[in-house]
Amino acid sequence: MENICKPKQEAYDNLGPLVVKALKARHFDSWYFSSVEEAKEKVLSLIEKGKSIGWGGSYTLEQTGILEAIKNGDYKVIDRDNANNKEERKAIQKQALIADYFIMSANAISQDGVIVNLDGNGNRAAAMVYGPDNVIVVAGMNKVCKTVEDAVNRTRNIAAPINAQRFDIKTPCKTSGSCENCKSERSICASMVISRLSFPAGKIKVILIGKELGF
Repeated sequence: MENICKPKQEAYDNLGPLVVKALKARHFDSWYFSSVEEAKEKVLSLIEKGKSIGWGGSYTLEQTGILEAIKNGDYKVIDRDNANNKEERKAIQKQALIADYFIMSANAISQDGVIVNLDGNGNRAAAMVYGPDNVIVVAGMNKVCKTVEDAVNRTRNIAAPINAQRFDIKTPCKTSGSCENCKSERSICASMVISRLSFPAGKIKVILIGKELGF
């Protein structure tokens, strides 16, 4: 997690509540917090003890300590990281799609409250559309973009190339550092979900944090 300068923090603190207002107008339950600890506390308060919970791959969840808290919490954890092989991991990921809660980040969010996610195997994208009763999205303010078009551009030209590097996926963007609109079998850009509303209302909950988090 990067430390940010005072002017940027103030800018995030000004913009964050406005994005929350836009998200709420689209029926996403939403909150903004300046600090990671406050955000982490809120996320954990939203998850009922004893319920099942899965997650999508997210550096943000790792950075904030939220993933560790969930793994060590009083929940029925559906942990794909405990898989012994690819097939078992895939089966666990499918179980997560019918969990009581699914927690993830977002690739980008527009200032008018639209959430954009780009996926390779599609587990995060699928959770946004259908399956879990509750989806909790945790995102740093660095992922907020002016328009939906800007948000789509961010997912393809910032998030995807960095994640290709992170997972050592041999795609053109891993080499060039930007989207090449490839059709590679290993592409992590197979499915894009643009969530303009939460349906039903309140199913998707968004926690915005005034920090530089994730990719």
